[in-house]
Amino acid sequence: MAKASAAKTKKKWSKGKVQDKANNNVYFSEEALGKLEKEVPTYKLITPSVLVDRMRINGSLARRALRELEARGTIRLVSAHNSQLIYTRAPVPVATEA
Repeated sequence: MAKASAAKTKKKWSKGKVQDKANNNVYFSEEALGKLEKEVPTYKLITPSVLVDRMRINGSLARRALRELEARGTIRLVSAHNSQLIYTRAPVPVATEA
């Protein structure tokens, strides 16, 4: 009986899943900078992770871009807990007619 099981083919071990390497930009091109200034302030939830996914930039560039947009007043900080920064779009001031 032992010889019969040894005659079967041995189990092939899988090589494991290989994750694709992210090839994110480390600087802003002209079109990426325009997209940042135009589209990002319209997002309801803005985090560095969202920018990395949608704009294909690296994390440090996303954090600097968010600080810049906050300084301009186009987005506002909701929560900063450790390294997780959460922003939202800035409220548009309502013009009152007098």
